[in-house]
Amino acid sequence: MVMLNKFKQVQEQWGGSSEVIDHWLETRQALIVEYCKLGSLQPANAQSNVIELPTAKEISSFCDHLVDYISEGHFKIYDMVMDKWKATGFKTNGDIDATYAKIVLTTDPLLEFNDKYVQVKFEDELPGFEEDMSKVGEILELRFEVEDKLIQLIADSLAIPPGA
Repeated sequence: MVMLNKFKQVQEQWGGSSEVIDHWLETRQALIVEYCKLGSLQPANAQSNVIELPTAKEISSFCDHLVDYISEGHFKIYDMVMDKWKATGFKTNGDIDATYAKIVLTTDPLLEFNDKYVQVKFEDELPGFEEDMSKVGEILELRFEVEDKLIQLIADSLAIPPGA
């Protein structure tokens, strides 16, 4: 899967550079794994074209991880990264603010998926689930890409001392 390959590249590039970033990447990896498990829809049996959907518990677990990732990002990781960055004497700039704003734009569609599926019951029909999962995958890929850009912008800015 493309998401896992991109994750491995990011992990190689940024892994070990900071405890905050390492934690962020570990959290992202757990979400990607959960998404892949949930997204690997299989035919109910070899002769059937009917897709066997994940259980309500599996969907709920993914929704929990999704909300945890979003929440931790907005209320912990981004703040920790920015605080550490500002502590070195830097101030945020237009590129960093615009990049963060793009991350924020991905939040509502992900929370809408959560709201739609977190309380699903086993007996519920799930029309559109495959399409919704595909959209979530696209949004997560975009979010991860923008988060990576934010990390790069902060790293680049830290490489140049204030006032240089």
